[in-house]
Amino acid sequence: MHFNPYGGVAAEIAARLVNAGPDQDLEQLLVAAGYRPVGPIDPRQEAELRSWIKELDAVFSNPSVEVLNALLAETTHRPYISTHDGRAPHLHYSQETAPIDERVKAYTAFGLATLFCEEPTRIGRCDRDGCDIVFIDTSRNGKRRFCSTRCSTRVHVAQHRRRHPA
Repeated sequence: MHFNPYGGVAAEIAARLVNAGPDQDLEQLLVAAGYRPVGPIDPRQEAELRSWIKELDAVFSNPSVEVLNALLAETTHRPYISTHDGRAPHLHYSQETAPIDERVKAYTAFGLATLFCEEPTRIGRCDRDGCDIVFIDTSRNGKRRFCSTRCSTRVHVAQHRRRHPA
């Protein structure tokens, strides 16, 4: 499925942040996800992003208008049209010169909100008991229930074994 840059890439970055371990380097995560420019993340920004990750996690547990509006209310920037790097006009939700934590907060909040408005069922958390991995469902039919084939297989094998004991 094709998503616009905010509903797709930004929402995917939100999922990557939520899935990040407490010791994972957030600067490297953002760069690997294609978010630029990142620059060094200082300790205050790191703490702010870690706090933001907890708020993003709530969206994957309960994607709702209320939860997403609360996230959007925490971003203090005005959208504007940008044409940087020779790209076609596109929206930005924070100034390019804003601190990284503010830019990531605006980007991920608007990304999840855009995706929710377009396809609210595409924001997911793995259905396997004990797995807390979140994902953005980019499948063609939009019916994804698991974070990976591995989790899906584990659930289906367990169901099969319950139905057909040895």
